[in-house]
Amino acid sequence: MTIKHRVKQLALKLGVEMHWYDPAQSQDARLLKLLDYHGIDSVIDVGANNGGYGQLLREGGYKGSILSFEPLAEAHAQLSAAAAKSRNWHVAPRMALGAEQGEVEINVAGNSTSSSVLPMEESHASAEPSSRYVGVQRVPLRRLDSVEHEVIRQGKSILLKIDTQGYEMPVLLGAGTLLDRACGLQLELSLAPLYDGQILYRELIDWLGEKGFELWSVMPGFVQKSSGRMLQMDGVFFRNE
Repeated sequence: MTIKHRVKQLALKLGVEMHWYDPAQSQDARLLKLLDYHGIDSVIDVGANNGGYGQLLREGGYKGSILSFEPLAEAHAQLSAAAAKSRNWHVAPRMALGAEQGEVEINVAGNSTSSSVLPMEESHASAEPSSRYVGVQRVPLRRLDSVEHEVIRQGKSILLKIDTQGYEMPVLLGAGTLLDRACGLQLELSLAPLYDGQILYRELIDWLGEKGFELWSVMPGFVQKSSGRMLQMDGVFFRNE
């Protein structure tokens, strides 16, 4: 038995799984490799919450521009604090993005990350009780193609990342010409209904295929702990070469 195998066995006994940080074994390393391979110089991060995605990119060595959007007050403040420590990381004013212009109510989840414009299905709340809604915030609603920003104007190879808890399709429909310009997309794909009125993974994959995007990678997401069933995953898409 090698030292590496012994260390991995010890880690498993402690409830920790160890793997190499490379594209074959690490989903974070794989994402950074994909961005590098496609020459991504600008990331539009929709539903950025407290900035975890931007921090992941920076820690992985991504040096391009980031423009983050987040509608919730507390998360927006945390996001702004995180972005202030990094060059070329910009935060838009508080707003939700969708297919229309106006105002919209965001259902605030107890864990913040599960907050959504859409009503939550009981299956979601049962799988993760901390995700139950605890309040509502009313915010401006904008189409992404109506937003003026230097990151959008100057980006030559753009990745559009969407984490809006079932509200992905309205964001895509409101992206307009930006979607036409985007080199890649990363968005949540739900394998089961978690929010009332959401589009599930098969329809989203087919719709994006019609727009010229091919699925390059998937990353495990929300898992029901009691059964082990995966309920959400992230899909990373790039234009057909």
